[in-house]
Amino acid sequence: MIYEKIKKIISSAFPKRVIIKCESIFRFFHFQFYRGNRFKCNVCDKKLRKFIELKSGDKLCPFCGSSSRNRRLWNILKSEYLRSNIRVLHFSPSRSLKRFLSKDPSLNYITSDFMGEFEADKHYNITNINESDNSFDLIICYHILEHIEDDRAGMNELYRVLKPGGSCIIQTPFKDGEIYEDATIKTAEDRLKYFGQKDHLRIYSVDGLKDRLTDSGFNVNINEFKEEEDNFNCFNSIEYVLIGTK
Repeated sequence: MIYEKIKKIISSAFPKRVIIKCESIFRFFHFQFYRGNRFKCNVCDKKLRKFIELKSGDKLCPFCGSSSRNRRLWNILKSEYLRSNIRVLHFSPSRSLKRFLSKDPSLNYITSDFMGEFEADKHYNITNINESDNSFDLIICYHILEHIEDDRAGMNELYRVLKPGGSCIIQTPFKDGEIYEDATIKTAEDRLKYFGQKDHLRIYSVDGLKDRLTDSGFNVNINEFKEEEDNFNCFNSIEYVLIGTK
């Protein structure tokens, strides 16, 4: 894809800090080729003739960089969970969402990324979060748990730092049937083959993840979303999001 080739060239030509600083400029000029009225990004509210389609099938907004799952998450957050004077913990946030959430003066918004791959305020280990019990009204844990060796410890910590009445929004890649994990699968190549990505340690099933979260104390609701192909916001055609409450 042209976008991915351009991204590769820019990534090899400039340091990461320069790319992040100038990202809005790069995206503004790239966006001009995608202006239109057929679609709309619900994160940045830009109207488009099309989204950028990646090899994976994911569709990115050329202006803010939101992915299909980012747009679904943003829709959930805006419609149900964002309110004034709440404390939010967001693990490994996408830049598209962080850009908007961090500018909201009504939120106490804290970001964390343990490995330093994402811009973040903290570097919490999800299995040992350096926060007091009952610290957060809302936790966003999107595509994190599949990377964690002791995922049950991570779930226990999420529950511990969540306030009573608070919500934890969770998503991972999913498969039908049971959770698939095998501790003997250790190489990047084998993890890509069996788990779908070089740094993934398992593939959850929706019910399997719900059961583990329930074991940690959460009350869990499974939210299933279905959309027509090429829907206005280019949400995924089928998507599951789990909401754990305390």
